[in-house]
Parts: sequence; structure tokens; C-alpha cells
Amino acid sequence: MRKFVIAALSGTLAGIIATAQVAGPLVAKEAKQNASVYEQLDLFGDIFERIRAQYVEKVDDKKLIEAAINGMLTSLDPHSSYLPPEAAEAMRVQTRGEFGGLGIEVTQEDGFVKVVSPMDGTPAAEAGIQAGDFITHVDGESLLGLTLDEAVDLMRGPVGSEIVITVVRKGVDEPFDVSIIRDTIKLTAVRARTEGRAVVLRISTFNEQTQPNLVDGLKREVEAAGGMDKIDGFVLDLRNNPGGLLNQAIKVADDFLEKGEIVSTRGRNPEDGERFNATPGDLAQGKPIVVLINGGSASASEIVTGALKDHRRAIVVGTKSFGKGSVQTVMPMRGGGAMRLTTARYYTPSGRSIQALGISPDIIVEQQPPRDDTEEAKKKRPARSEATLRGRLNNDSLTEDEIRQIEEERAQAEASAELRNRDYQLAYAIDILRGLAALRSAAE
Repeated sequence: MRKFVIAALSGTLAGIIATAQVAGPLVAKEAKQNASVYEQLDLFGDIFERIRAQYVEKVDDKKLIEAAINGMLTSLDPHSSYLPPEAAEAMRVQTRGEFGGLGIEVTQEDGFVKVVSPMDGTPAAEAGIQAGDFITHVDGESLLGLTLDEAVDLMRGPVGSEIVITVVRKGVDEPFDVSIIRDTIKLTAVRARTEGRAVVLRISTFNEQTQPNLVDGLKREVEAAGGMDKIDGFVLDLRNNPGGLLNQAIKVADDFLEKGEIVSTRGRNPEDGERFNATPGDLAQGKPIVVLINGGSASASEIVTGALKDHRRAIVVGTKSFGKGSVQTVMPMRGGGAMRLTTARYYTPSGRSIQALGISPDIIVEQQPPRDDTEEAKKKRPARSEATLRGRLNNDSLTEDEIRQIEEERAQAEASAELRNRDYQLAYAIDILRGLAALRSAAE
């Protein structure tokens, strides 16, 4: 017994010695890393004091520190940044759906400001600013070398004031100037209308109003059409939608899904990951859905698209989306400012990250430019047919109801042709819904 106890004690002592041998280098390594961090902080303090004491002009200490903080954050990725108190409040106002400015969502690429998308009904959209445009100058001042927040500050200004931005656009040889009058931006998150037998839900942003607006607009259009039986399907138009609130994207996707995962997020630590699932209930009652996207569809709009596509609940039409697959958390800081920090990546239900890749449509459809007047005039010339021949036989075999139905179908076809000239992608989406409805009717 004594031998066993001694052996056990010897084993325990050996274990302690072994642990000490392993832990010792780890503790030393951590201490060395901490010492390096403190040395770098001392270096920062030395540089800060030298600037205060020896820079050619007197500096604002607060602005200097904010610039250092922002430089640290923007070195991580284009979407992390420090928001001074004024910018933090402007961001909070924007999520409520009303703010002052030009009406563009921007990011930074190659040192210049890149337009993710113009917002519907804003001065930027009316001035013809497009997704993918680069803004190189503001009122003649170059944006090269500025942080994104500094560039945005230059574009802000009093409502009613004029700003001239210099734009570089793919396919245009020379940069050109665009004059815009700043205005108060009041976003209507969702605009609903009916085209033929399709309900079009144009979602321009994901703010606090989005999901309630969607529900109200959908119900109103269905009731106006005479009920769900009179509807072929729904178009979710997410083109040039720059994103917004994650929880609103989840709610919108949930509105059209009965079950299954909507999106998952994965942060630095595995335990910080979250998974969001759909709850029973489909606002569209199983009717076909077409989602429209383009290069200006980013972030939250990609979450909705990815969820509906992966669950085969919708056909995605248009061009490849922007590819912003990261989640930012806004953290309030002392003094009223805020830190916007990238804290996770999000994944579609199939487990795929779309970061820097975007979502590819099921059917790629480029937007066609409107036809010019001469082409349109040619198109409207009456076509030669049996009905145009002199002395033709009359068709007296149709009832008045049948004639009325034929006339209605002809009117719908003409309306589709007119829409195709104004918005080719939307017309294509509606044609898909019409075809799916015809197949379903034939099957019944």
C-alpha cells in the first residue's frame, strides 16, 4: 500500500513538473507579447507628443486622436470605422429612414469612393449616378488619400446647397462632373405596385420601416387586384439596394419561407456564431417569386436573395450582386461616438459565404438601354396580317366574352412590350411569372 501511495505521489509530482515545464514558455511568450504591445503604445504616445509640440501648426488634440483611431479601424477592412458623435447620430437617424445628403451608399476601393448604389427618389438617383461609379473629386478637391468617413464628410452639407462631384464610369472614356443639390432624404423602404397580374415589391433599403412597409404594400395590392387568385406571383426588386439592418433582412426572408435556415453568422470564436430560422407563414401563399438583383444589391439584400434562392423559393434574375458578406456591429463609445466593427461573416442556408463573390442569378439578364424614338416609331407601324386585307372574311364564331378576353390579353401584351422598353429586367421577371402561372393552370 505504501509503495502504491509513493508511486501515486511521484506521478502527481511528475505531472506538476511537466505542467510547469509546458506553462513556463507559454507564460514567457505572452509576457513578451504584452511587452511589445506596451512598447508600441509608448511609441504612439511619443509621436503624439512630438506632433503636439513640434508640428508647424497647432493641432486639435481631439481630431488627432480620432484620426488615429479611425486609421486603426480602416486598416482592417473597408467597413470598419470610427464614427464621431455627429456621424453616429446621423447613422442612427438614417436607420429610421430620414436623413440629409445626396442619397448614395458608398464604399472605398483603390483609394477612391465607389458607389454601391444610389437610393430611389434621391438627388443622386435623379442626377443619374449609377452603381459602380467612382467619385474622385468633390467640388474640385481630390478624395485620394482620404478615409471613407472624411470623403463622406466632404459630400455632406446644408440642405439646398450645391455639390459638384467628378465621376469615373466604366465604358466612359473621360471623367465627368455631376452637379447635385443636397436634400433631406426621406426613404420609402418599400414601394408596391401591380404590373398586369404581378405584384412588384420594390425594396430600396433595409431600415426599421422595411418589413412593416412590405406587409402593408403586399396586402394592399392583393386586395386591389381582387384576391390572391388574381395574382400570378410576386417580384422582389432588390436592384441597387445597399442593405441595412440584418434583423429586417431576416424578417423579409421569413415572410416568404415556411421553414428552414435563413442565414447564419460566424465570428472569430465558434461559440459566437448565430443561426436564424424561418417561422411558419408565407405572405405569398405559395405563389411564384422572382427576385431581381444587380451589382448594387449588397449585404442585407444578398441575405434575402441567398435565402430564397437556396430554398428554391424564388428564381433570381438580373446580374451578379455586390458581394458584401460581412456583418458590422455598431458599438457606442464614450463621448457619444461609435465604433463600427466587422465582427462576423454571414452564410447562406447552403453554408456558402458570398464575401467578395456575390450571388449569381439563376438567369442572367442585362438591363437594356431604352430604344430611341426612330426605332420605337418603326415598331409601332401596323403589321401586315389577315385583318388588314381588304375583303377578308369576318370571324363571327366568337362570343362577346371571348372577344373581350382576347382584347384584354392583347392589352396586357402591349403593356408588357412598353414595360420592356422602360425596364427590360423587370419585364423579363414578369414574363417568367406569367409563364409559371400558365404552366400551373395547365397542370390543374
